[in-house]
Amino acid sequence: MIIIQTSTKCKTEAKYIASVLIKDELAACIQISKVESLYMWKKKIENEKEFVLTIKTKRSNFKKIKSIIKKIHSYDLPEIISFKVKKASKEYKEYIYKNVK
Repeated sequence: MIIIQTSTKCKTEAKYIASVLIKDELAACIQISKVESLYMWKKKIENEKEFVLTIKTKRSNFKKIKSIIKKIHSYDLPEIISFKVKKASKEYKEYIYKNVK
């Protein structure tokens, strides 16, 4: 099980990406959170309101999810990072594996 994270500039785009991944059975659950991001872009510090997607899935889906995000994301360089889940309840793991391809 892994968590993949990406961020978008608006809630509409975040919901669209989430709905594509859920519909394609590549993620079991996706949380969308509003955040403030400070980052360096083209030698300038940017400060933006963004929406972070926390995507719960199987490790084997990372490449497919990365490809879809790159294809439909509006950013030139979208954040696409993953974290291995070391521990989770047995029931939650079963939920994830039952709801993704």
